[in-house]
Amino acid sequence: MADQATQPDANEKLAGYSAAKSRFSKVIGLWTGTLAFLGEVTLLTGQTFVWIARGGIDARDLLTQMALIGADSIWIVLVITAATGAVFALYTTNLALQIGFTQFVGGTMGYGFLNELGPVLGGVAFASRSGAAIAAEIGSMVVTEQVDALRSMAVSPVRYLVVPRMLAAVIMLPLLTVIADVAGLYGSFLFAAAKGVPAQTFWDSVRTYTLTKDLFNGLAKSVVFGFLVGMVACQQGLRTKGGATGVGKATTSSVVLCVVLIFVADFFMAQVLTARDNSRQASAGPPRTRRLAVGPVTDKLPSGHEKRFADRSILREAPLLPSGRQ
Repeated sequence: MADQATQPDANEKLAGYSAAKSRFSKVIGLWTGTLAFLGEVTLLTGQTFVWIARGGIDARDLLTQMALIGADSIWIVLVITAATGAVFALYTTNLALQIGFTQFVGGTMGYGFLNELGPVLGGVAFASRSGAAIAAEIGSMVVTEQVDALRSMAVSPVRYLVVPRMLAAVIMLPLLTVIADVAGLYGSFLFAAAKGVPAQTFWDSVRTYTLTKDLFNGLAKSVVFGFLVGMVACQQGLRTKGGATGVGKATTSSVVLCVVLIFVADFFMAQVLTARDNSRQASAGPPRTRRLAVGPVTDKLPSGHEKRFADRSILREAPLLPSGRQ
């Protein structure tokens, strides 16, 4: 009887040990896979920059890739950003009409699209369309041994396949971001105007609360996003295995990794760009007063972010709160 009682306990302990071992193996596999991915991308990036420094750029291939992965992505970027702008304008305008701050709708949409929505939505659309195409094309060449044929002819796959696609992504995504900004702003304008926001009020608000550096911040993000999409898509394509099934897996992995990396890079770049802007504003001197959007401006404002409100009739001075209550 004692042996029969201890047998279930031993089985339970063995099952618990097996489950713990399985979880530990999954964690180790995740870490090793992540480190392998980072190592492969780093090596591929180094080889790509070496070929660029050597002048290994074929202008014809570069222009071809710019047309394939850039121009063909315009429509998806237009649709996504215009629809997103309309949806954001719906919520913003409804709240603005209830509270009475319609003079801020255009500025809110402009600031949001130039700094964040334009580059991020454009990057996600670009990764979904062009990143998948790059990974599928290179993956198909790998499984059909075309890449091995290039190596046998002493042609570097990095120079022939990776360099033009990465440069095309870096060049074309900022241009697509500008298109995304324009489409998003006009989509939000059309919907805001339909809900009752005057057109003049909307565009005056955009001019008041957006600066040229907001556009440049978004373009800086798009350059990084284009580089990430180009390199990750090429890396996933080059490591394809297993025939047609492997091509499908590489394409899916490329899109997932690119989208995740875009959001992670966006988080860190937002911190860096905001800190840079704040440091520049601080070096220009502390502002004497805060500005509230309720009355006329009667004096000259300091440089930095206060330039958003310079010479605008919707602002007036308000005293600063005591330290610790601002």
